[in-house]
Amino acid sequence: MELTFRTVATGLAFPEGPVPLADGSVLVTEIARGTLSRVDPDGSVEVVADCGGGPNGAALGPDGEVWITNNGGCFEFHDLGGLVVPGGVPATWSGGSVQRVDPATGSVETVYTHCDGNPLRAPNDLVLDGHGGIWFTDHGVRQGALERPHGRVLRHGRRQCDHRGAVPARRAQRDRLVAGG
Repeated sequence: MELTFRTVATGLAFPEGPVPLADGSVLVTEIARGTLSRVDPDGSVEVVADCGGGPNGAALGPDGEVWITNNGGCFEFHDLGGLVVPGGVPATWSGGSVQRVDPATGSVETVYTHCDGNPLRAPNDLVLDGHGGIWFTDHGVRQGALERPHGRVLRHGRRQCDHRGAVPARRAQRDRLVAGG
């Protein structure tokens, strides 16, 4: 079977986290631009929200709001003859977060920035599990004394976080995934 692909939109700034919508459009994060954007079937692009930092993963919640993992802008981006690639950590980077976006208004709320008292480094992808939990990865960032060479898988559940980051998830330890319940 041969698959046929077509370019729907161009000019996106390092798109990630596609979320298909019922109307045929797709939401994407644009890491290098710091936005959540909507790509319509005709290829037009509209910024839905300015998330700041480096929004990466996205998932549609049951209430219609979009959950975003934001790496905080942990990459400098370089254009190599039309190919945009991530580079080093900019001096302005201070950590990542999980955000909630209202796609109707574009309002962005930072839900939390810590897990078990530790700052989120560079949250990457996420999924919602249908039971009130948000699972996401945090790939870490290599940066001097704050170096965390290993990544982790985190879970945020209704009873584990007060939406200000006080008691979020449990950490992955080596080859195990630990999630509170």
